[in-house]
Parts: sequence; structure tokens; C-alpha cells
Amino acid sequence: MNRVFSQCRKELNQFRRDRISVALAFLLPVITLLLFGFGTRLELKDLKLAIYDFDGGKQSREYIDRLFATRQLIPTRFKGSDPFSPLDRGIAKASLIIPPEFSRDIESGKSVQIQALVDATDVNNARVVKNILFGVNQFFLESNGLATANGPLVPQVRLWFNPGREEALYIVPGTIAFVMWIFPSLLSSIAVSREKEHGTILQVYASSMTSVEFIGGKLLAYILVGTAEAIVVIMVSSFLFGVSVKGSLIIFVLNLLLFLSSSVNFGLFAGSVAHSQTAGVQIVATLGFTTALLLSGFIYPIRNIVYPLSLISNVVPTRYFIEGCRDAFVRGTDWQSHLYIPLALLIANLVIFRASTRKISGMQLEVE
Repeated sequence: MNRVFSQCRKELNQFRRDRISVALAFLLPVITLLLFGFGTRLELKDLKLAIYDFDGGKQSREYIDRLFATRQLIPTRFKGSDPFSPLDRGIAKASLIIPPEFSRDIESGKSVQIQALVDATDVNNARVVKNILFGVNQFFLESNGLATANGPLVPQVRLWFNPGREEALYIVPGTIAFVMWIFPSLLSSIAVSREKEHGTILQVYASSMTSVEFIGGKLLAYILVGTAEAIVVIMVSSFLFGVSVKGSLIIFVLNLLLFLSSSVNFGLFAGSVAHSQTAGVQIVATLGFTTALLLSGFIYPIRNIVYPLSLISNVVPTRYFIEGCRDAFVRGTDWQSHLYIPLALLIANLVIFRASTRKISGMQLEVE
């Protein structure tokens, strides 16, 4: 263990003297957090709607007010009477046509048809607009006594865990996991590949230090760096976005340490495979960044990933820690239901650590 601690102290001293590494560990993660936290919006708002009101009566004005009261649609200015024109010109996402005699027919109890033309270039936008129109239409009918809410089936819907629909509570925990995967793995990958590139790793090969001691020392050092990085990122998240731990703090810390260990192990493996710092960074960026962004459930739900890529997501550690983060910061449920998260992270650690030590051992034998 003395050699492991000595290697750890050596790595921490080198890290402290390298300003670029310090910036990579603490400055860039905060910038990434701010970009994702403020720049990513999954719930679409301010969708432009063109209204063609050929009635102009009381009921039509009330109907229009109901639409814009959702705070997801905003009116747009247009010229002419062609409802397709705003869509063709891209100045509106939808056009709503209210026919003449709308108010009179409503008051007399007659059926009325309104027409909505929705730009489906963006399927998500189209789906949001369609759902808003259906919801407003049903509410309008009920409020005017044209549809009864006392039918055989009356759903009562409550938004649980996040009743205010604050997107930061979904994006920020995922960003914490994403940041904690990318930057510790980058630092550890650079640390190993730099020694190979400069030739200083030959001293390790010539010494009696084993591959487990060499990798273990670097692993311990960058787990400590990653822990400090996690503290900074979580503090910024709490201050700017109001996230806080709702679940078990002990379980979250356990998941965090296991996840940091897997992240550093992945970087050490990438550095042991690469022959230069550039190659090490490219391996982390390609395998680590891409899978963490697209196959972890960070932005897109896991169930939306098509087969066979959905199989790859099962071996992506970020997937499990994102679930752990969202449970810790949003749901706060019991830890027994998420026991598979630390188990999956532990298995990932053992597999990647074994791969790294075997690679270094093989290189030592080649030198001998």
C-alpha cells in the first residue's frame, strides 16, 4: 500500500502544478453545467400560433384567450388570409382557423368545427401543439357547459416529484453525472498517455512496482480530484438551480464514489491503450462522450433507443448513475428499489480495472 500512496502523492503533485489540468478539472465542468443547465430545454415554449378569427365574437375571443393562457403558445403577426402562408414562411408553427358564426353556434348548442394546421417538420413541436389544442378545447367545452366532467371516468392527475415542471430538476442531475464521467476520465487518460508519450513510464517498468500498484495509485489520486470536482459542481448546481439531495445522502455518496472510480478506471484504460495524449483524449471523447450523451438516458429515454443500440446502453456506467442522481435529487425514493445501481457500478469498476492492469502488465513483459 505504501507504493500506492506514493504513486497517489506523485500524481496529485503533478496535477497541482499543471494549470491546464486544474482548469480541466474545475473550470470546464462548471462551464458545461451552465451550458446544459441554462441551454437545454425539453419542454417547448413560446411556439408561435397564427390565429384566423373569422367570427370575432365573445366566444371566439374567450377561446383564443384560453389558448394563450397555457403560456406555451404566443401569437404571431402575419399578412393575408391564407392560413398556409405563416407555415410556408416559417413565422408560425401552427395556424388556427375559427369559422364565422362560431359564437352564435356555440350559444345555440350547435356543433362547430375549427381547423388547425400544424407544421410537423419538428415532430415534437407538432405533438406539443396538438396536445395543447386538444386540452384547451376540452377545457373550453367543460367551462361552457357543453361537455360534462361527471362522466363514468374522470381522471384526477397530479404531477409527482416535480409539480412545478422545473426542467432543471431533470437536466441538472443528468448533467452532474455526465460531467463526472467525462472530466475525471479525461484527466486520468492524459496522465497515463503523457507518461507513455514522454517515456517516463519506462521507469515504472524498470522498477519493482506492479501494474496493480501503478494503476491503483493513479486511481486513488484522480478519485480524490473527482470528489473535489463533484463538490464544486453540486454546490454550483444547488446555488444556481436549487437542486438538493432528497433521498439518502449515504447511498448517493456511495454511488458517486463508485461512479468516479469507474470513470477514472475508464480513463486509465484509454490512456494505457493510447500511444499519445491526443489518442487518449480521442478515445475518451469517442467512446465516453458519445455513449454518455446518447445511450445513457441523459436526454433521450432509454426505451427510445432502438435495438441493438439499446443493448449497449446496459454496459454504460453513466446510465446507472444518472438514475441514481435523479433519484437522489428529485424522487428521493427508498434505496432498496435502486440497489442494482451500486452493484452495476461495482461490476463496471472490476471489469475496467482488470483490463487496465492487464494492459500495463503486458507492456511490462514486452519491455523485459
